[in-house]
Amino acid sequence: MALRSFLAIHSFSEGWSVGGNIMYYTYLLKLSNGDYYAGSSEDLRNRIKDHQEGKNISTKPFRPVKLVYYCAFNTKTQAIKFEMYLKSGSGKAFRNKHLA
Repeated sequence: MALRSFLAIHSFSEGWSVGGNIMYYTYLLKLSNGDYYAGSSEDLRNRIKDHQEGKNISTKPFRPVKLVYYCAFNTKTQAIKFEMYLKSGSGKAFRNKHLA
């Protein structure tokens, strides 16, 4: 199944888990100025809501924001590492080629 198809079928929700384990998310937002913002959170739904309501100083001036990608990880460390990768030069190239 293609990634975009998977994302279209499966929605995220607070407390979503696999095998009883809490999942941690890395997400990618498209900002109103055309730039992208990468972040991570345990509660994706509320985190996106916070961005949309202007509660994040980095994205507040660039609302509305649009969720264009997210993925789930078993650990917070994995989610943060992927977030940091997406913010790197090679991660931005990967984002532009595969995610955006």
